[in-house]
Amino acid sequence: MTTRKTQQAPILVTGVAGFIGFHTATRLLERGERVIGLDNLNDYYDVRLKKARLAKLKPFKQFSFTKTDLADRVKMRRLFAKQPIAKVVHLAAQAGVRYSLVNPHAYTDSNIEGFLNILEGCRHAKVEHLVYASSSSVYGGNTQMPFSIHDNVDHPVSLYAASKKANELMAHCYAHLYRIPCTGLRFFTVYGPWGRPDMALFIFTKAILEGKPIEVYNHGRMRRDFTYVDDIVEGVIRTLDHPATPNQAWSGDKPDPGTSSAPARIYNIGNHQPVELLHFIEVLENALGKKAVKKLLPIQPGDVPATYADVEDLTRDVGFAPATPIEEGIARFVKWYREFYKK
Repeated sequence: MTTRKTQQAPILVTGVAGFIGFHTATRLLERGERVIGLDNLNDYYDVRLKKARLAKLKPFKQFSFTKTDLADRVKMRRLFAKQPIAKVVHLAAQAGVRYSLVNPHAYTDSNIEGFLNILEGCRHAKVEHLVYASSSSVYGGNTQMPFSIHDNVDHPVSLYAASKKANELMAHCYAHLYRIPCTGLRFFTVYGPWGRPDMALFIFTKAILEGKPIEVYNHGRMRRDFTYVDDIVEGVIRTLDHPATPNQAWSGDKPDPGTSSAPARIYNIGNHQPVELLHFIEVLENALGKKAVKKLLPIQPGDVPATYADVEDLTRDVGFAPATPIEEGIARFVKWYREFYKK
């Protein structure tokens, strides 16, 4: 992406020490944007990895960081009042389907209360556009493939998914009431360098290198729309540059879930090429030069057997075109993993 100078007010990126947040902030900084990064650096996974990501951002002169918890209403109010904020990329959240079965309150604190604080901040700061992370998990019990933003998503199968669906509804309220352009992005299984240790690729890579068995759920018949992080970031930034607008043809007689008469939009952001988990593991084995010891298990509660994104709307509206095959993406991840962990 071409570098450009801007005197515009900064962009707030929440979850900046996280996987997608780090990559998004890097790309924005490289094109000359001013970025305020927010993260609470919680210990959901290794804080050293989060700090290592931050260390890569700190050399940028136009980057500033604030360690703040989304659920802290007073601090969040102060953050938005302190200086003008042009746009918000809200990627901070309590992630993970399985963890939501263990610690459900973490999801209401961060994903509900925290998101409300973001919306209130955007309202009072009169931001130009809020882009926020939703999830493919919202499709829950849906079985018609590919998943479309125009389908009803009222049957979540985990609290994490329910919290993301709630975010979409909350954002729509604020778009309707205060005319804040709000765009929700339903991410589909993002992977790549600097990824999260709780994600399959990270877990599998570590176990295979250590000669330990990997747990393969649904006997490896899971199908996921694995999407490389650079493709995701390109889509996030293209979306950020195109604030949501009302759909003039929207009708309450036949309401379209993906658009609105308010400036609110929902998009899928995925690779549009689902891959079976066993093939994904085979590609990883080739990249590592080592075979996995597989422990085949039934599907876990809260998991869905397949995800497959219909990205036609995002392609039409912002030119989104994922371009990284899993062979290339996994090879890049393995290279980073070996360098970072000296394996």
